Amino acid sequence: MGTPVLFIHGLWLHASSWDPWIERFREAGYEPQAPGWPGDGDTVEDSRRDPDAIADHGIDDVVAHFAGIVDTLPSAPILVGHSFGGLIAQRLLGQDRARAAIAIDAAQIKGVLPVPLSALKATLPVFRNPANRHRSVSLTPEQFRYAFANTVLQEESDRLHERWTIPAPGRPLFEAASANFDPHSPAKVDTANENRGPLLLIASGKDHTVPESVTRSTLKQYRHSSAVTDIETFPDRGHSLVVDSGWPEIADLCLGWLKEHDL
Repeated sequence: MGTPVLFIHGLWLHASSWDPWIERFREAGYEPQAPGWPGDGDTVEDSRRDPDAIADHGIDDVVAHFAGIVDTLPSAPILVGHSFGGLIAQRLLGQDRARAAIAIDAAQIKGVLPVPLSALKATLPVFRNPANRHRSVSLTPEQFRYAFANTVLQEESDRLHERWTIPAPGRPLFEAASANFDPHSPAKVDTANENRGPLLLIASGKDHTVPESVTRSTLKQYRHSSAVTDIETFPDRGHSLVVDSGWPEIADLCLGWLKEHDL
């Protein structure tokens, strides 16, 4: 049986957006799956139909949800997370619940400063109303294009929005934004863990939501650990890199990194 792989989506994308990755990783000999977050519907349509089920789930809820899934697996998995999924993957890796982790355009963990203006603009649909902390929020096609798909053609951006986007809880964004003022923040990762498995951080040079500077600042948070922490940058990619037409390049780099580390 192949090594288990858990794909963890971030805000506004349904778990089924990982389907092409699952096929690619299965062909490479892994046993992949992409569970949804707590409250997610089985399909994009189900999630859109019941946005209240998604609302008010925070980072701790999602970590506990995926930790429960990890506990059912025959061996420690490899985690591949995008955006807030990348933050979740790092928390689980820091808790020694994973063999390795790949965090793609990962949301900022506690200690990362400052957050660039483009990231604030990308998340404005949530932050413009404090009540959104306890609600779910959807992105319009225009908001999705700025936050995710700014490096692809308008036609592809609209297609991605229609195919994969779902409402997202606002709470994780509020928790991440206040992380550096909260000693018990759910965005805190055990970056000093010496015994954890390897970690790969992937940055996108044109990402409005998680700019490259955020990923490089995240890398610095791991400076007190001798465990493997690598970084790769795609200078011309945006936040949609895991779902847009260029996804195979990212997936193949991940597979190559795993092979390099005998994972």
